Amino acid sequence: MALLDLLRADAGLFTGFVFAVGLIVGSFLNVVIHRLPKMLERSWRRECSELLETTVPDDPAGRYDLIAPGSHCPGCGHRIRAWENIPIISWLFLRARCSACGMMISVRYPLVELAAALTGATVAWHFGFGWECLGALALTWSLLALTMIDFDHQLLPDAITLPLLWLGLLFSLFTGGVSPQDAIIGAAAGYLSLWSIYWLFKLATGKEGMGYGDFKLLAVLGAWLGWQALPAVVLLSAVVGALVGVALIVAQRLGRSVPMPFGPYLAAAGWIALLWGTDLNQAYLRLAGLA
Repeated sequence: MALLDLLRADAGLFTGFVFAVGLIVGSFLNVVIHRLPKMLERSWRRECSELLETTVPDDPAGRYDLIAPGSHCPGCGHRIRAWENIPIISWLFLRARCSACGMMISVRYPLVELAAALTGATVAWHFGFGWECLGALALTWSLLALTMIDFDHQLLPDAITLPLLWLGLLFSLFTGGVSPQDAIIGAAAGYLSLWSIYWLFKLATGKEGMGYGDFKLLAVLGAWLGWQALPAVVLLSAVVGALVGVALIVAQRLGRSVPMPFGPYLAAAGWIALLWGTDLNQAYLRLAGLA
């Protein structure tokens, strides 16, 4: 209780504490980002084999989830020891190489840890100690995991989006940020708006413009932020997505016909709206002469 009292009383201490926790969470998010798509693929293969009454080709034996097997080097299989798994510090100390075989360790791992820490600290400073901050942290770190998975696989797993949707609706019952009515309308409006655009685009062109995971992600943001935030989220995500897409095409890193995930831009826009949505809406209304 003494620690909780200190964190409640000192905003700087609370922010630093969340930064440290964010580093640890970021380390776990690296596991989620790497393993969850593989877990889903294995599950889909097993389900298909059962349906077709065939064997699963090249299905490795043994437990594989977010806990087991323990973290190890993909090159030599060296089991990563505790001191080699300290967020950011171990990567720097090891000079970005496996201690056993010298294989390079991607800079992405410490960057995800740092991103989780910085975004978490920003949320802590913005909301302060309390349940609203706890919910915002859960949303923030989940959006980070979804962003990276969608970049890698163009996939927004139901294993993250659906629990996050229900959690957002439940939080509206106990916090004063968003009313249950606004959360329910936001979830429904978020899903149905993109669902409608998807079908209009498909009927007009015969092509699929986005995936169902995008619908669910916007429903998540509607549940957490309320229906009022959805126009700003969609506008921000479209602007950011267009700018990034044009930049990649100009840099010749992305062809015009190559599909680009929309989830990361929805996630980024949702996080911005979580922190500064009210200010953005008021600024827009002032520019439009409506306030």
